[in-house]
Amino acid sequence: MRRLLITALLIVTFIGSVVAQPKPAAPAKPEGEMRYALYVTLAPAWFDPGEVTAGFLTPFWILYGLHDALVKPMPGNLMAPSLAESWTVSADQRVWEFKLREGVKFHNGDPFTADDVKFSFQRSKVGKVLKDRVREVEVAGPSRVRFHLHEPFPDFLAFYGTLATGAGWIVPKKYVESVGDDGFKKRPVGLGPYKFVSHTPGIELVLEAYEGYWRKMPSVKRLVFKTIPDATTRAAMLKNGEVDIAYMLDSTAALELKRDPSIRLAFSGAIGIHYLDFFDQWDPKSPWHDRRVRLAAIQAVDRRALNEAETLGASRLTGAMVPRKFEFALALEPYPHDAAKSRQLLAEAGYPNGFDAGDLYPYPPYFSTGETIAGYFGAVGIKIKVRIMERAALQTAWTSKKLHGICMCTVASYGNAGTRLADLVPSDGAFARGADADVEALYRQQARETDRRKREALLHQMQQLLYERVRFGPLWEFIWPSGIGPRVAEPALMLIDPYPWSAPLEEVRLKPR
Repeated sequence: MRRLLITALLIVTFIGSVVAQPKPAAPAKPEGEMRYALYVTLAPAWFDPGEVTAGFLTPFWILYGLHDALVKPMPGNLMAPSLAESWTVSADQRVWEFKLREGVKFHNGDPFTADDVKFSFQRSKVGKVLKDRVREVEVAGPSRVRFHLHEPFPDFLAFYGTLATGAGWIVPKKYVESVGDDGFKKRPVGLGPYKFVSHTPGIELVLEAYEGYWRKMPSVKRLVFKTIPDATTRAAMLKNGEVDIAYMLDSTAALELKRDPSIRLAFSGAIGIHYLDFFDQWDPKSPWHDRRVRLAAIQAVDRRALNEAETLGASRLTGAMVPRKFEFALALEPYPHDAAKSRQLLAEAGYPNGFDAGDLYPYPPYFSTGETIAGYFGAVGIKIKVRIMERAALQTAWTSKKLHGICMCTVASYGNAGTRLADLVPSDGAFARGADADVEALYRQQARETDRRKREALLHQMQQLLYERVRFGPLWEFIWPSGIGPRVAEPALMLIDPYPWSAPLEEVRLKPR
């Protein structure tokens, strides 16, 4: 009897302790609104991962909010498992198999399956560099998909699982087929931490937190992206509290805001390389065909002074087209600034009095950089006219290879040295106007090489040749100041390093009211 009483007492005590345990606190609901001032107009094509072409990073402003990928750059891991929990590669490196995250749903309630993965890849405009390598995409079950390659391709995941392309970012097959591609751009549905609310062209995009996001419930209820092309206006709106984050301030605006103790400056970037692209160097009749002329042009530019004037000295001067943090990057010193040497090189090339160089196209919105470069050119006798174009028009003309003269361009392809050079170096690259046979051969060879050390040696040799031949005129790894308003607790800038803008967007936070 005594044992029964003790046992009963223990049971009651245990039950009482269980009942007394507090329930885990429910995640706090998203609250508040964070407003961004952007420096370019949002294109509806950026709402659709299938429209992302290689080499352009800007659409990921929005993709990190609306959509999700099998594998993507995240804090601490530039190829982090996301919609894919894991993956394997066959011994012959011809089959990549992804195990998909189960129970995930699109914003409209449709379940995420392997069919969506196959559909998203097939409609993606990733170009030959990836699609031609894939023989078949096999749906091996609702949560398993296999990519069968024609041959081993060491950069498959660099193209598919980073921001080098949008091929790994998933759209809902059923919904896209019902509304069509144009309908999808007007009202996109995704798997990301934020849902589409509205888009007023040229004015703003509004997103709202998706509380069912698999990774983490967002902290901020609404994100509003406002198109404000003028840097002075972006800074004024930040100062007045109309926006919370103002991207890409010019040096004048940044220095003004720096005097305000309630506003912080944050520097980010280092993905995009600003460089001179000599479009006509492949034409034997053009002055730009002569290496000495190209070298004269780049040495005429005082990049250190230009860097101080444009980005408060934050950008990293370089002689390379590949960011130094990328795998297989070769560190290359900037070409030295030497105006006297530039004049000497022009004289040796047969232009002692300089020459008419045609047009210089600064990539929007870097117009002041282009104007300053034109001034440096003029000082050594390279007479050039700055041509201002709207971003979309320049982009189209550039990729269709209709421009002549020089572009002060930017390239921001993600991944590694191989993916960065894919659109620039081979003759069929999206931005290439020609190719040296030996450099192209090295590119083709490294793209098939599965031994990492051998591949690194090939990529280093290729980058060295591009440097010696002045194929391009690199200026810097572009890093710029943005303004952070007093309401912001976490802007999520540089949580992913390298990546220039706020991401992942579910990490942005406002200060408690």
